[in-house]
Amino acid sequence: MDEVAPSVFRATGTDVNVVILRDGDALTLIDGGYPGDVRAVESAIRSLGRRPEDVRGMLLTHAHIDHMGAIVAFHERHGIPVFTDPTEVAHARRDYLEQATGKDFVPRLHQHGVLPWLLRIARAGATRSLSIGDARALASNAPLDLPGAPVPVATHGHTSGHTAFHLPQHGVVVTGDALVTAHPLSKIRGPQLLPPVFDHGIQDTLEALDHLAVLDAETVVPGHGPAVFMPIAAAVEQARGRIR
Repeated sequence: MDEVAPSVFRATGTDVNVVILRDGDALTLIDGGYPGDVRAVESAIRSLGRRPEDVRGMLLTHAHIDHMGAIVAFHERHGIPVFTDPTEVAHARRDYLEQATGKDFVPRLHQHGVLPWLLRIARAGATRSLSIGDARALASNAPLDLPGAPVPVATHGHTSGHTAFHLPQHGVVVTGDALVTAHPLSKIRGPQLLPPVFDHGIQDTLEALDHLAVLDAETVVPGHGPAVFMPIAAAVEQARGRIR
């Protein structure tokens, strides 16, 4: 786990990031890794001298299995509320599913990194079925009444209700999967979009980059890959330049 800004922590699960915001004794959790990453998230929280029960609210950038693990576990165990975009609420309930499945990767087994990644995420619980029946809709683009005062930023595209979170007091943006800096299926490092197989609306995904680029942020914490310390506008420019 690394502290990317004062009281803003990036912890890692199975090829995926979890973000913890600290305000005194209280925490906000952004995303939760795979089901198999729950212990790692608990360990990250305890390394801060806190307990999962100290999490006041949990934010879901989007309802893919690799972001829901600890979110679902802590919600079920401790009743911690879960918030996400109004559109993504139905996705979290599994009224519909916008997620690549194993059959999408069968034709790609020969490609860079695919087979070892599939085996790794299977061990982490990628084939499990998770849902959150009572996820709450984020009310506005204003600072949330949660530790760290994150500001939701609509970045629809990767999923129909994908949301990033801006921390203006720290100049940080948590981009989820709207912009990443690495992925096991990618041969490049640095700001980029996820491989197209993961995308559910390329035009919206490109427009989401515009919503990120205007933010006042010098630190970018993605859903996959290390944090990068550069203006978000520059990160977006690099990502656009790598689109094929």
